Amino acid sequence: MATFVLEIGSEELPSRFLAPEEEELRTRFVAALSEAGLEHGAVRVMSTPRRAVLLVEDLNPVQSEKEEVIAGPPARVAYGPDGSPTKALEGFARTHGLSVADVFRLETEKGAYVAVRKRTGGAAARDLLAQICPAVITALPFAKRMRWGAHALAYARPIRWILALLDAEVVPFSLGPVSSGRETCGHRVHGPGPFSVEHAGAYLKTVSDLCAVTLDPALRRAAIVEGGDAQAARCGGRVLWRDNLLDEVQGLVEHPVPLLADFDPAYLEVPREVLLTSMESHQKSFGIEGADGKLMPHFLTVLNLTPEDMDVVKHGWERVLRARLDDARFFWRADLRENFDVWLAKLDHVIFIGALGSMGDKTRRLEALCRWLAQRCAPRTGADLTEDAARAGRLSKADLVSGMVGEFDTLQGVMGGIYAERKGESPAVAEALKEQYLPAGPDSPLPASPVGALLSLADKADTLAGCFGLDMIPTGAADPNGLRRCALGIIRILLDFGFDLDVRELFARARELYGQREWKLPPDESLDKLMEFFAARLRNYFMSQGQDTLLVDAALNAGAAQPPDCGARLAALTAFSREAGYAEAVQTFKRVANIVRKQAVAEELPERWDAALLREAPEKALAETLDALLPRLDALWSAGDHGAALATLREVRPVVDAFFDGVMVMCEDAALRRNRLAMLQALGSRFARLADFAALQL
Repeated sequence: MATFVLEIGSEELPSRFLAPEEEELRTRFVAALSEAGLEHGAVRVMSTPRRAVLLVEDLNPVQSEKEEVIAGPPARVAYGPDGSPTKALEGFARTHGLSVADVFRLETEKGAYVAVRKRTGGAAARDLLAQICPAVITALPFAKRMRWGAHALAYARPIRWILALLDAEVVPFSLGPVSSGRETCGHRVHGPGPFSVEHAGAYLKTVSDLCAVTLDPALRRAAIVEGGDAQAARCGGRVLWRDNLLDEVQGLVEHPVPLLADFDPAYLEVPREVLLTSMESHQKSFGIEGADGKLMPHFLTVLNLTPEDMDVVKHGWERVLRARLDDARFFWRADLRENFDVWLAKLDHVIFIGALGSMGDKTRRLEALCRWLAQRCAPRTGADLTEDAARAGRLSKADLVSGMVGEFDTLQGVMGGIYAERKGESPAVAEALKEQYLPAGPDSPLPASPVGALLSLADKADTLAGCFGLDMIPTGAADPNGLRRCALGIIRILLDFGFDLDVRELFARARELYGQREWKLPPDESLDKLMEFFAARLRNYFMSQGQDTLLVDAALNAGAAQPPDCGARLAALTAFSREAGYAEAVQTFKRVANIVRKQAVAEELPERWDAALLREAPEKALAETLDALLPRLDALWSAGDHGAALATLREVRPVVDAFFDGVMVMCEDAALRRNRLAMLQALGSRFARLADFAALQL
């Protein structure tokens, strides 16, 4: 068995390109090897900013061989009346490079055919790899591709070299101006090369020793963490590692060297969040925290070389960060001299979304909507949050016109909360301002405070109602205003806090607060489309939690306007589906639901059946059962005990089945028919609140 190595050397790729490139290279190459019939062992893919590497172990140097039977024309067509071969037979044999003598008769279920046995495979892996490599490389997808010079080849960055070795042999192919070979290039300073690799098995050692490159991303990450922790410990601190930044930083270097540097302690007057943003976003560096949990005047950065004079490099990094911290301190001090009234006035000149007015308009709507929400959700919050919620709504966007957010836009909301604390607002308002944009995605943290949750709900509902009113509805590929994220945020908050809130009412109220505008969609149509969109997001959320599709649809069809209740019904339905008798109960009540749905369209049914019209014993038994059961179902519904309500299906099903077996529901007597349907409707409507049984396909 052989070892194959492919290295694609290029100009430095952005860090965010590396992980997707590794996955695509692995997936596409494994698929190509399988399609080519090349047996192989482990496949490893690693990358640095300047190279993507694929290693294939235990590769069969020869394509696996197999024999296949290829059927041709029917025997009656292949041979003439005298048994001589026809032109059809001769053409079939010629097509496969065989003679008529190689053809044999094949009996099948459809009759007799002629066929040939053909052996395939046996090609050299080197020749097949020469075709696979350029096909895979040119097909790799990137967020952005480029061409260079006069070449038609497109890649993320210009390709400078390609190493392709099958053991000691070069796998020959060309891509644009570059031909494959056995040479690799190393670190630009510590091992520029080029270096010749005599055997694929020697590649990793060559890259590590001569090229001075740490090829494995996991090893680069480990080296950064180990070295950073050691340096931070020497100054009595610990590194504030952030996984996404750590992933980015390891993707920026081939030769990682952690470096601990300092900044003037006077900058610690600036809020921690601002200092960390300056370090992380602009310098790709990490903050250092002391044992007391406070930020220390140090930061950790990662170099891509071992410098001759570490102090010179250290001072250079400190000088660059100092300029950023000077800006941050200037904006901090300037913003502290301002007040919210000044910022609120400026918001009237900041556009929200096109025809939806200014940010000032939005904050006035949020003030009213937060007040409405606080009153609606008061039973759940257990406190009167009306004034805090309204104040948070009004101040929610004020920091957008602050100097600090103008410089560090990722701190919007966070700075609003910090300034609120400094300017005398209540702790609840300050916390809500910090949390207003949460959650920012499916895995983002949720607001921790009830006022923060109410403000986030109001903000997202206002955006959704306004955009749908203007018919700015997301398409399959485009969602420029983040409306899917808004809907998901509302779902997650409602489920987490358990607010007893009708989302349709929330959206309707949000729309009303816009006042008179030139909408593209009338209120009812806009609201219907928004609820359809919201229900689809809720469905996706439940599906992402691993819920059964049929159960999710059954629960949603019974009502999606109150996500906590919908989630509770889904949980009860899921538990019920695991119990004995579930399938039989579903079949019975699907029948009830279908009969009532169909007949309710044809004729008006009474709200209550007439006991005087009961004729048969089964219908009298059903009426007696319903007299006892319906009040209990209503009480269970009010208490939210959906599991107990579904459990009654087992006790009532035998009575309903006996009713269907012993009574002609759709009889010709209109009065009897409506009376019997009224009983089914009374029962079906109770269970329809729990689930749409017609959606359960068993």
